[in-house]
Amino acid sequence: MSGIAKRMVSALAKRVALPARLGTLIKIAISAGILIFLLARLNPAALLERMTRAQPLWLLLAVALYFLAIFLGVLKWHLLVRVQRLSVSFRDLIAFTFTGLFLGNILPTNIGGDVVRAAMLARAGNATTEAATLSVLVDRMMGLVAFFAAALISAALATMLLTRSAPLETVQVATVIAAAVFAGGAALFFSRRAARVGARIFQFAPLARFRARARRLYDALQLYRAHSAALAANIALSLTILVVATFVWYSVARALDLDIAILYFFLFNPLVGFVLLIPISLNGLGPKEAAAVFFFGLIGVPGESAFALSLFFHAIVVLTSLPGGFLVTRSRPVE
Repeated sequence: MSGIAKRMVSALAKRVALPARLGTLIKIAISAGILIFLLARLNPAALLERMTRAQPLWLLLAVALYFLAIFLGVLKWHLLVRVQRLSVSFRDLIAFTFTGLFLGNILPTNIGGDVVRAAMLARAGNATTEAATLSVLVDRMMGLVAFFAAALISAALATMLLTRSAPLETVQVATVIAAAVFAGGAALFFSRRAARVGARIFQFAPLARFRARARRLYDALQLYRAHSAALAANIALSLTILVVATFVWYSVARALDLDIAILYFFLFNPLVGFVLLIPISLNGLGPKEAAAVFFFGLIGVPGESAFALSLFFHAIVVLTSLPGGFLVTRSRPVE
């Protein structure tokens, strides 16, 4: 497997080149700037005390739950891969997922992990690039369907249950707008009429060479139109992953001895995730902590506690991706 992974790293490194490196530096600067801004307004001693008092057993539970969320993610991707009848095992999908997660944490782009997954699937599953890419794209889209549904509900409940504030109202409005735009885009993506209209652009000479590839992508998409049960199951699993991730937040809170009702984690988890949809930072570091401080501050959680909560959650995300690093470096080829 490492042969594919190493070739992927090399190819992606060549693609990102100077513009992506500049983008990475900007993201690092934004993450660092937000973290410095937050730390300047927090009590470092209280923050350090809160973090050093973390209870290991609760943290182990949080790690185990996040691994569960990852495996559920593999399962929902597997449902879409089966629709394409690609010759790849569930074990291979696990390996591709962990490799994508690991590289997604170090590549200077938020879609790096998905690019890796699609490329590895295409090479190992004797599939066209279009079929493999579409399985990842549709998997991501169905996950966003579940995410936006949860975010809309959370935003509505937050405005009803919590003290109203201008930032909270802004989040609610932005959530509704983003969900509407996504719904419209998804509808066009699966629309046959939109596909027929879009096919006309490939009649122009500069784009004619992409006509065959576009046709293969369209044919692969039609398979999913005929397998609505697989799409529904994918959405259901996506919602389950959101629930499991919420319990990860709750377990970290218990590790930090924070007495926060689990209702608020169900309320804030999608909203924190919504803030991170804008890829302006390095893997969400900085904006995630700012969002946690803001949302949990609405229910009286000290900034130091909310900051520590978010940092530990981020550490768990990175820690659970480390098996992918082993898969990248090992020498045994794909079976």
